Amino acid sequence: MDTGADTGADSGAGAGVEPDSGGEFLRCFGRQVKLLRETSGLTQAQLGERVGYGEAQIAAVEQGRRIPRPELVDAVDREVGARGVLVAMKGEVAKARYPGFFRRYAQLEPGAVELHAYDTHMIKGLLQTEEYARAVFRMWRPLLDEETVEQRVAARMERQKLFARRPAPLLSFVVEEHVLRRPLGGREVSRGQLEQLLLYGHMRNVELQVMPTGREEHAGLAGPFTLIHLGDQRRMAYTEVQDTSALYVDPRKVSPLEATYGILRAQALTPRESLIFIEKLLGEL
Repeated sequence: MDTGADTGADSGAGAGVEPDSGGEFLRCFGRQVKLLRETSGLTQAQLGERVGYGEAQIAAVEQGRRIPRPELVDAVDREVGARGVLVAMKGEVAKARYPGFFRRYAQLEPGAVELHAYDTHMIKGLLQTEEYARAVFRMWRPLLDEETVEQRVAARMERQKLFARRPAPLLSFVVEEHVLRRPLGGREVSRGQLEQLLLYGHMRNVELQVMPTGREEHAGLAGPFTLIHLGDQRRMAYTEVQDTSALYVDPRKVSPLEATYGILRAQALTPRESLIFIEKLLGEL
């Protein structure tokens, strides 16, 4: 699954829930912005005009209801004379975009040289369209407020910059057939999602494979997982269920999952067969 991903890692297995302090941090950051703005003698409207954002957006940042983009943090820091105080908090601001259990993984993902994922419930977050992601977050229980939904959607779209990174990482995905057939968000959302899968599936550094429901042999019955290889040769595995996650670095845990993934790829349709299968599904909508 990819609801959002991680708590931490140790030499073996790490699991648990990180306290989700992101909301409190954003409120604290917003109070800092307000104090610096008022000290500089600017209204919200004046600051918004100087940095190219609306008054309502500045107000939302000051109230901790909106996560500012890095470029907005840079601009506000400059206009209110913060001398780098706000810029120094950009990293923490970025982390607040994700639920607590996902933050450690989210920090690692941009540095991946290889990423391989098996999913059983929904399309991997890295592959989701904006509409599909929004539908997923609106179905979340307990219910997320609309501001949080939009923050999570924006963060998920930001992660997809991985596809455009150079040098390009090697990415592969094995997805269950029933996931592709599940019309989350409705017919048009499903159509858009299948079209996006075809686009990604034709990229040279991406291999997408479908696991047919009719397979009599299946190595992935223990559930979804993600393998991530970093540029410093570290190899990790990530698992997630509900709001609990684990990031593994011990080869005794990672190696069996790597072997499992290899078997899953052998059992699934080939990348070419998978694209043909997705095209067929798209024609049925």
